[in-house]
Amino acid sequence: MTGWAWLLLAATFEIAWSQSIRPTDGFSRPWPTLVCVALAFAAILPLARAMRELPVGMSYAVFTGLGALGAVALGIALSGDAVRPATLGGIACIAVGVVILRLTSEAS
Repeated sequence: MTGWAWLLLAATFEIAWSQSIRPTDGFSRPWPTLVCVALAFAAILPLARAMRELPVGMSYAVFTGLGALGAVALGIALSGDAVRPATLGGIACIAVGVVILRLTSEAS
């Protein structure tokens, strides 16, 4: 797999991890906490693999940016989070930033 494929896999686990935090109820519920910790590790491992081929700063920025995009989208779709123009504008800025990083990365 390419560095970018590893990075996309890491971001996918990051999004799943973000959604697994609330069910832990402050890490007081053992099984949801175990799932949360497992997803955190599942996100970090492919991120570390991506960083073998891609610059560290760019990798982390894309990882967290895609994670934020996915977390907000799932929050809106699954949790009924509010959709406001400012929220959509902020998400658009993150999306544009991720695209620019991809287009200008050395390991394209």
